[in-house]
Amino acid sequence: MATAATRKVSASLTLVASMILAGCSSKPAELKPGEKPVDVATVVKQKMPASVKNRDVWAQSIAKAFESQKLAPTEENVCSVLAVAQQESNYQADPAVPGLSKIAWQEIDRRAQNMHVPVFLVHTALKIKSPNGKTYSERLDTVQTEKQLSAIFDDFIDMVPMGQTLFGSLNPVHTGGPMQVSIAFSQAHEGGYPWKMEGTVRQEVFTLRGGLWFGTYHLLNYPASYTAPLYRFADFNAGWYASRNAAFQNAVSKASGVKLALDGDLIRYDSDNAGKTELAVRKLASKLSMSDSDIHRQLQKGDSQDFESTALYKGVYKLAEAKVGKPLAREMLPGIQLESPKITRNLTTAWFAKRVDERRAKCMALGQK
Repeated sequence: MATAATRKVSASLTLVASMILAGCSSKPAELKPGEKPVDVATVVKQKMPASVKNRDVWAQSIAKAFESQKLAPTEENVCSVLAVAQQESNYQADPAVPGLSKIAWQEIDRRAQNMHVPVFLVHTALKIKSPNGKTYSERLDTVQTEKQLSAIFDDFIDMVPMGQTLFGSLNPVHTGGPMQVSIAFSQAHEGGYPWKMEGTVRQEVFTLRGGLWFGTYHLLNYPASYTAPLYRFADFNAGWYASRNAAFQNAVSKASGVKLALDGDLIRYDSDNAGKTELAVRKLASKLSMSDSDIHRQLQKGDSQDFESTALYKGVYKLAEAKVGKPLAREMLPGIQLESPKITRNLTTAWFAKRVDERRAKCMALGQK
């Protein structure tokens, strides 16, 4: 329901130099030279507003996430996690979403129309009792949080034939918890989760500890060559390495003369056909001494740090910088418009990243004389 942390942000119901973020090196747990570790739980309690409920639980959950993921226990990393949680939920494990009932009904009606199922049939099916004794309609009319909505869809899909028709096995709630982390991402990275799950990964994301653990993983638990936390915040919203890939797309555009959307998508994930970025790179194939298959194979590494070691990455920057006569950035905020039924303003990934970075800076300043 919130902004999904996928390559292209579309939610239904997220200059090469020394690392600034601890965790930006090849091993996320490494500290910067001269940097001292902090007690994560203590810092969390110091930095969080006194009005936040369950501050001890927040502190212990975040500390456990750092420990189990072997993340650098630095003030900046702690403040980065808190900044995302504040931006996404205002420190609430399962935040209420204004107008969620209306959004849910609209999504159901949209699915019905797309499947050519009469809306009145769907609404009739929703009048039967669900497993908790209330009708699906009653639950939808009073739903307030994404956790509640996700549970409704799970029941609807499992118990009602109409649910399978409209949604198959795909619950349309894609993000959740205090950091609004992608549920698909969480399901793909459950290895090392330190607590015993009582239910599914999806259900665990909606708990305070689960949402914080997976959200922290998505934010910090990958190596990146960024010079500032700002770019990790953009990646949290748009997908790992989106900021680096957007800068690479800019270099491709400079070298090829082809105007590209700097969205961080190097290849198409919805088709085997070449996307605009790949087609633009192919125009440079002879100068790069690469075949189309070589190009595609190396672009596929765009979701890892290894991409920066490829001949393609180095070659494109060499061509682009020779053409423009100056060094080009290796990091850039992706130009992605945020789309969600919850969003009523003109927001972008860049806006999100800058807003979170402002919160991180304020967190870092707390307690300083």
